This record gives sequence, structure tokens and C-alpha cells, in this order.
Amino acid sequence: PDVFKLQLRAILRASAYGKLRLMYPMISGIEELRQANMILEECKEELRRDRLSFDEDIEVGVMIEVPSAAITADLLAQEADFFSIGTNDLIQYALAVDRANEKVAYLYDPAHPAVLRMIKSIIDTGHANNIRVGMCGEMASDELFTLVLLGLNLDEFSLSPLAVPQIKYIIRSVSFAEAKSIANEALSLDTSKAVGSFMQAKLKKVLK
Repeated sequence: PDVFKLQLRAILRASAYGKLRLMYPMISGIEELRQANMILEECKEELRRDRLSFDEDIEVGVMIEVPSAAITADLLAQEADFFSIGTNDLIQYALAVDRANEKVAYLYDPAHPAVLRMIKSIIDTGHANNIRVGMCGEMASDELFTLVLLGLNLDEFSLSPLAVPQIKYIIRSVSFAEAKSIANEALSLDTSKAVGSFMQAKLKKVLK
């Protein structure tokens, strides 16, 4: 807690000099979110007592990167200002794959139907509770998934700088209605191979 408070105080102090959003990683459920927010409120009170400025309205979000958070996203959405889907960890935990283990890393598969359904559920839950849903992780920067993520109504793509021009081009090449149709069709497929082949074909048409 002492280290955590030091980090939170630093973020709060920095918020006095520019617009910041704070996001908790690896939240597994509502209890952890409440515990973190309780400590955050302690830090705010200490800063007020010391007459140190900070953004009183700083947004506080949750990284959805473990299955328990995805499943209880409706509860988290009641007490979070935004979600960001951390696909790197979410995929490996959902599929029980250690992506750092070369013997099983091939099983790490963003095109798995369970992954797409989980992402859709998180986005739909966030929007049902009037909060924005972004994505950080390698999947957001992978052009193969751009059309599907757009069609699932993802609000924000967190990209590596090198990926920005290509992802921006793909997003500008389709209407939202087209992207939504592509996403719905991808969700109807039952294997990773079928999803991958379908998305490759759709991407090829866009990039012609």
C-alpha cells in the first residue's frame, strides 16, 4: 500500500499540470476496485490537507485483462469511468496459454471465437453503462482485427506509433455499417481458422 500510495500521489500531483486519466491494471473484481479507490481517496485527502493542487475530477478506469473482470464487467462499470481491454493478458488467461512458453505459445490466438465474444461482451457492457471502452495490447495494433474491432464499436485503439497510419487508413476505408456487418459475420464463425481466413479476405478488399 505504501508504494501504491506513492504512485497515486505522483499521478494526482501531475494531474494539476495537464489532463490525465488514471487506470488500475490487473483488477480481478469489484472488491479490488473499491480497495484501490479507497486508497486513492486517502491520497486525495492528504493532498487537500497539505494544500497541494490536483484534478478533483480525474477519471479513474479499469484495465480488463483477466477473465474474472470481463465476466463481472457490469459490476465494475458501476464504479469506473472507463474500460481498457488489455488483450495480451486477457487472451492468454482466457485460453490458458503461457505466451512466453515456446512449447505452447502457438495456442495464443486472438482469432479464437471465445476471445471475440469476450471482447464484444466487455464493449457492450461498458456502453450499456455509458462508459467508453478502449483497447491496449497487440491486438489493437494488428490490422487483421481492425475491421472487427471497429464493428464491435470499440471507442479507442491504443496503438504503437508505427501502426497508426495503416490502422487509420483501414478505419477510413469502410462505413460503420460495413464494419458492423463484418464483425457480426466473424462472430458467427466457429473456429479460429475460419475467423482468420474471413478477416484476411475482408482486409485484402480494403487494402486494394
